[in-house]
Amino acid sequence: MSLVVKKEKKPKHPYIEKKKGVCGGEPVIAGTRITVSLIVELERSGNSVDDIVAMYPHITHAQVYDTLSYYYDHKKKIDKIIEENKEAYWMEKTKDEGWRK
Repeated sequence: MSLVVKKEKKPKHPYIEKKKGVCGGEPVIAGTRITVSLIVELERSGNSVDDIVAMYPHITHAQVYDTLSYYYDHKKKIDKIIEENKEAYWMEKTKDEGWRK
């Protein structure tokens, strides 16, 4: 008897793309410049998917849900992007540079 182990495939996210030259290569909703990190931060600040679609009427509910799904599949990477986009991060990172004086 042979035991066959199937490798789990990573979920596909049809509404997410990463393109060189678009938002610094950060993952975005396909065909837009709306980043995954922006959607995550909007959701974290209490906005519902309906609210987000109302703010950006050219995107769909499915795109927002796929964006949030992508975030949970790549949580570490997206959380790092969010942290590195904070002012405090850059203030600390550049504190000893000459142009800051």
